[in-house]
Amino acid sequence: MNNEANQQPSSLHFLDYWRVISSRKELILAVAFLVVLTGTVYTLLLPNIYASSSRILVSEDSPEINPFAVQQNYMSTYNPYFLRTQFEILTSKPILNEVIYRLNLQSEWGKNNEILTRDIALKILKNSISVFQQRDTSLIVINVKRDNPDEAADIANEIAQVYRDSRLELASKSAREAIDKIEESLTEQRQRVANAEENIQKIREDLNIAVVGGEGQFDVGEVRMQQLEGDRLFAQREMVEKEGLLRILEDLNDKDLLERASYITFDQFVMNTIQQIQDIEVNLSSVQADYGDNHPEVKRLKSQIVTLEETLKKRLSALRNGLDTEYIIAKNNFESLDKVLASVRTDTIESQGAKFRPYRNALADLETERFIYNQLMSKHRQEIITLQVPQNPVDIIDVAEPNMQPVSPNLFLNVLLSIFVGLGAGVGLAYFIEYLDTSVKSADDLENQLKLKVLGLVPQKVRPLIEEGPDSENAESYRVMKTNLSFIANENEGMAHCVLSSGAGEGKSTTVFNLAYVAAQQGVKVLLVDADLRRPVQHTILGMSNRFGLTNVLLRDVPVEEAIKATSIPNLQFLPSGRLPRASLGVLDPRKIRELVQSLKSKYDLVFIDTPPIVGMSDANIIAKEVDSSILVVQYRKYPLNMIRKAVETLQAQSIDIAGAVLNNINVMRDDYYYYYQSHYSDYYQRDDDAAEADLI
Repeated sequence: MNNEANQQPSSLHFLDYWRVISSRKELILAVAFLVVLTGTVYTLLLPNIYASSSRILVSEDSPEINPFAVQQNYMSTYNPYFLRTQFEILTSKPILNEVIYRLNLQSEWGKNNEILTRDIALKILKNSISVFQQRDTSLIVINVKRDNPDEAADIANEIAQVYRDSRLELASKSAREAIDKIEESLTEQRQRVANAEENIQKIREDLNIAVVGGEGQFDVGEVRMQQLEGDRLFAQREMVEKEGLLRILEDLNDKDLLERASYITFDQFVMNTIQQIQDIEVNLSSVQADYGDNHPEVKRLKSQIVTLEETLKKRLSALRNGLDTEYIIAKNNFESLDKVLASVRTDTIESQGAKFRPYRNALADLETERFIYNQLMSKHRQEIITLQVPQNPVDIIDVAEPNMQPVSPNLFLNVLLSIFVGLGAGVGLAYFIEYLDTSVKSADDLENQLKLKVLGLVPQKVRPLIEEGPDSENAESYRVMKTNLSFIANENEGMAHCVLSSGAGEGKSTTVFNLAYVAAQQGVKVLLVDADLRRPVQHTILGMSNRFGLTNVLLRDVPVEEAIKATSIPNLQFLPSGRLPRASLGVLDPRKIRELVQSLKSKYDLVFIDTPPIVGMSDANIIAKEVDSSILVVQYRKYPLNMIRKAVETLQAQSIDIAGAVLNNINVMRDDYYYYYQSHYSDYYQRDDDAAEADLI
């Protein structure tokens, strides 16, 4: 039992939220419709945006050149920090400004022949591009979105090209700086070689050493060693030069080899072939301009170029193979001379002793300095070739193509988002309005907030039962109300009830008439009294005269028996309000009302009295004080709860018995709970009518 009690508030809390949504679903749907409509129209008015992408492969630049290294082995590896740096470079001002200049975007994007400023054009361009990396690769995608598909493709390609050119320019600049550094080192090393040669000459003079013949001349072994040292240095220089050239040729593909052949070799056949190809290309350009690509002469010239290029490739390949053989021979020659020199040097040292040690040391120093100088010369030549045939740090893998299918606006996605936003805004507005609405919204408000028993629930737009008929679906609501009233008020013979409302227009007149109607249907003697002297309506419902009535009885103009009139409804009689002179507004004297009520209760089983609103008038309080019980009619979502509470407190302060309340004019289509409540009776009576027809058959 306790568990159920604990769970109930949570359930009711959820139902309250759902009730708000269901009761204001029209508002929610209207807001959602407006948002969706606005989003749809806005989407349709937006210009189409097209996207094109180019894809590039980037690699890191080679490290700083060491002028003393014969060969550098460098392997490019995946470096995410390097790639992120390139993202920033791709979208940097120098790159984008160059793109703007090359494509003349300042004029292209200007309106009415207006030229945009560089800053505005740069801002537009930067907002149009996005750069990202393909997962775990060195590939970078340059994506451009513009309202023109051709323009998007051109910008993507131009960014890739400008970035590639900038990287090549940077690599060339680094190569030139390296060459300058090597040339400085060459100058210094050339001076060191000269100093070493001067030192040897001085030692020769001091030791009286001659290269050939004379007194005190160097012995045969020493002369032989000098010759071998010279031969060894020459062989070493030749080996190093051929090795460097061979490494360069091995790193070049066939295309680069053809383009740079004239820089690498001075072979006369190669030079002549290149000259022939150039002459034919000049002739080909002229013929193409005159006759087009399909002319026989054009095809013949192109065939000649292809034949010569194949011949050139074979010649260069043969040169490359021959160079490989020459390098092996030079290497073997150097190694052989090195072994012989070592043997001769050993024999000479042993024979000459310490006398010539300074001379030999000076020769060794000269050999070292010459070796360093030769290494620098070899490296200098390699860098010259590298400058002429630079390594490409950027490869354009995919060229952007115009995409004729727009990527935005996405009508489906925008409409879907508008639906969610509209529903959210509608629900939010519904809850906000519900928060501001302090009217009575449910039977729970009457029971929990006002502590009133609910006698009945009446749907919206209920008319008097004299118009709808006794078999109306709404009649059952009043039968339930009459039954609940009899249980609460402990009805005996001769009971008087008045029907009240806190404000005007809450449906109390219809409620009291329908109560009297269903009571009369049950066979009891009922009197309906219209005590709303200022705005009487009961005579209008019954279609009867209001010339004489309650006011005349209270003023002693006519006896009550003469003022009461029979109606077309069996067991129901009617006491109209009568016409109220302005001088007789205080006719509702408590003593007179008390006497009248007691007199009517003795003659009728039930007396139902229609009263004016409680707020702003005293008539209702006077009548309610003299009857057995009062029924408070509260209209669904009309008056603030505080106003109704004030009316209830006013009645309770006068010790007036409130039998219960009736929640009137409920919008059953707005509130699901009341919809199902009402449809229950409709379905029930429909099934009952069908069963009756079946029995008759």
